[in-house]
Amino acid sequence: MDATRDGERSAPLAVRLRPATIQDLLGQQHLLQSGSPLERLIQGEEKHITSVLLYGPPGSGKTTLAKMIAHSGSRVFVELSAVSSGVAQVREVLMQAQERMEHDNKETVLFIDEVHRFSKAQQDALLPGVENRWVTLVAATTENPSFSIISPLLSRSIVLTLRAIPDEQIATLINRAITDVRGLNNEVTISEQALDSIVRLAAGDARRALTYLEAAAGAASGEITPEVLSRAVDRVIENYDRGGDNHYDVASAFIKSIRGSDVDAALHYLARMLEAGEDPRFIARRVMISASEDIGIADPSALGLAVAAAQAVAMVGMPEARIILAEAVTYLACAPKSNAAYLAIESAIADVRSSKGGPVPPHLRDAHSGALRDSQEKTARETSAYIYPHDVPLGVAQQQYLPNALVGTQYYHPTTHGYEARVKTALELIRKMLKKD
Repeated sequence: MDATRDGERSAPLAVRLRPATIQDLLGQQHLLQSGSPLERLIQGEEKHITSVLLYGPPGSGKTTLAKMIAHSGSRVFVELSAVSSGVAQVREVLMQAQERMEHDNKETVLFIDEVHRFSKAQQDALLPGVENRWVTLVAATTENPSFSIISPLLSRSIVLTLRAIPDEQIATLINRAITDVRGLNNEVTISEQALDSIVRLAAGDARRALTYLEAAAGAASGEITPEVLSRAVDRVIENYDRGGDNHYDVASAFIKSIRGSDVDAALHYLARMLEAGEDPRFIARRVMISASEDIGIADPSALGLAVAAAQAVAMVGMPEARIILAEAVTYLACAPKSNAAYLAIESAIADVRSSKGGPVPPHLRDAHSGALRDSQEKTARETSAYIYPHDVPLGVAQQQYLPNALVGTQYYHPTTHGYEARVKTALELIRKMLKKD
């Protein structure tokens, strides 16, 4: 075997089996339909390609897609690490790309993985290169670009959302890796139980699936069994997949335990996620959602505490973030519960989507809007009907606020739990005061 082949065999299994064509790519068919932006980019149908933000979970194929785009023509591929590259390195890459474009007429594709880790200053430094097409930026992120990418960069890019790879396709990938000459080349076999375990552990992450498979293959003497797999990746199996549950099952049990006020179960699932290496920011986001969806006005301070915890987790990081999360989870699990606010907005949205409503009552409209400028006399008459609540006793003005078609509709139905019991009493009085009859 020659040196090149030796080098290929020493590369990780996930690298050796990286898809070379879009036909080999798993789980992203929604992005690869004929004529789609991504399909045109990979086929090299556009000389000057648009910058792309690839948003999706780990192991969904973001790096693979970036390399396919880069190698679809005679473009130069440059990769920067968002963890170790500073502003100076970004500017140096852009300067070299500009010279390459001006002297050799060669385009540069700049790939940045985990671009959400770039500071605002680093992202700002990218703008001249993107604006002047010195580089085509292909950036990958597991964070929502709307929150993690600056607006000028976002507006100059196409955002493509990748999905976690379905379990059946992860199983296909594992079987392919076992037989492929670039992979394990039939050196081992795998039992159905072990295959199912890797699929569950991978949770839609192709790279993780191949990493676990490679570790198990190294420990196997012929067949990969659940026992062999357990020895190879015992810590992950023990802490995150006992009983066959996966990432989403544990996260679901975590939220349902908070909702059910079982603080001990909530802390158990928190520990399970942390020990498995779950991103603490993912946990913090779930905690904030729970504070609004499951606690709401029964304890209005819960959301503030959850937001403060999320900010602290981002600033402090692991391992101390576990203490911050434990405090927030303990508070939320023990707090009184109400989903009344959640049900209220869902009901209101349902009415809007079914076109219930109608025009805003005249006395609530903006006196300077175009609809009212048509008749200044009518405007003065109608807007003068508005009663300023601060001018009346108790601050509640007896007037109509809902559109005519929805008069009498009540979306919010407070419970008698915690602080919301006081809200319920006050709201009953307010609603009586608002009625004109």
